[in-house]
Amino acid sequence: MSTTTKKMGFWQCWGMSVGVMIGSGIFLLPAVLAPFGWISLLGWLLTSAGTIVLALVLARLAGTTDRAGGPYAYVRESFGDLAGFLIGWGYWVGVVFGVTAIAVGFAGYMGSVFPVFAANSFTQALVAAAGIGALTWVNVKGVSEAASVQLVLTILKVIPLVLIIYLGIAYGDRDNFPSFNPQGLPFFQALSTTALLTMWAFIGVEAAVIPASDVENPKKTIPAAVVSAALSVSLLYVGASAAIMFLVPSDILAVSESPFVDAAAHMGKGGALLIGIGALISTAGALNGNIFVMGQMSMAIAADGLAPAVIAKKNRGGAPAGALIVSSVFSTALLVLNFTDGLVSAFSFLISMSTLSILAPYGLSAVAEFKRSWRSAKGWAAVALLSVTYTLIAAAGSGLYVLLLGVGLFLLGIPLFKVFQRII
Repeated sequence: MSTTTKKMGFWQCWGMSVGVMIGSGIFLLPAVLAPFGWISLLGWLLTSAGTIVLALVLARLAGTTDRAGGPYAYVRESFGDLAGFLIGWGYWVGVVFGVTAIAVGFAGYMGSVFPVFAANSFTQALVAAAGIGALTWVNVKGVSEAASVQLVLTILKVIPLVLIIYLGIAYGDRDNFPSFNPQGLPFFQALSTTALLTMWAFIGVEAAVIPASDVENPKKTIPAAVVSAALSVSLLYVGASAAIMFLVPSDILAVSESPFVDAAAHMGKGGALLIGIGALISTAGALNGNIFVMGQMSMAIAADGLAPAVIAKKNRGGAPAGALIVSSVFSTALLVLNFTDGLVSAFSFLISMSTLSILAPYGLSAVAEFKRSWRSAKGWAAVALLSVTYTLIAAAGSGLYVLLLGVGLFLLGIPLFKVFQRII
């Protein structure tokens, strides 16, 4: 069956990374971070700096190959098939959790715009599942269609962030600004915990590097897109998060399921509705992009002969339809298992699991760059070490339960790799 020959350009790659990063994270995290006080802004700054450094490493690695898979491809080339498979598996698991988390955020903002959808947990779960299903269908239609939808949604989602920054400047109240560390946690513990949570909002910086085989001139296009995306998102996140703290009292913020809507109260009902719709568009774009990379990663692994070939099969639009559908089924099942805990609780657990699962591909990609550069490019080797340090700091805030569960899921890839080797 023939596939599309249309390739992704710079703006589509930029839109893929920005669109995956800006999603439910920034729109729900102000509520999750509120109990930590304004030390959480230091978490944002730490993860912004770390993400920019990581983007530089990914950009350098992307300039060396046109193979699909991003971190999976870089680690496999440096450390072999098993290491590559484990990274690809861990990444896929992380994105499965991520798709579920974003769908939870989507349901929360759907309820804030249309209260009928916030009636109970069952209704919210149905909305979240419908979001996964609809955007899986978009991705199954084809790579070009998914990338074009992503770019449009990305452009639209930037508007509410810029608007909130403006409102913070125009209407922000210093009395609303929280204390530095209201829980009195040890500084490193508070910083590492907020870094792990805020790191979730940057997950996706690598989205543009994964579909390298579907990108026009990938060795030049992808590095420029990835670094530009990291810089753009860092500025928007720090500005919007600070604005929210000035606009919404911390006690209200801590229990809010739609903090950006609360922050837009200064604009009246019309402003709140506009922000709510913007958040829906944003989460839809992140959901679309994560579903896209979920299919692309599993396809890349199978195309290299490390998973059943049927997973790599493309349809007329160049999309791995089977991989997309199966992956989305897993995300929907995970949604049902976690939604009974309530929206914010489910979101907090899911983003911790997703972030921890994807930190390993980031960290080992940086190790691969260090291995490649430590003899010939000491400066780049130092940048790679900074990236490794950053991922370790973020992982330190995961907590024992999430850490053990994440390591267990990651190691589950070893017997899976053995099974695939026997049946392929």
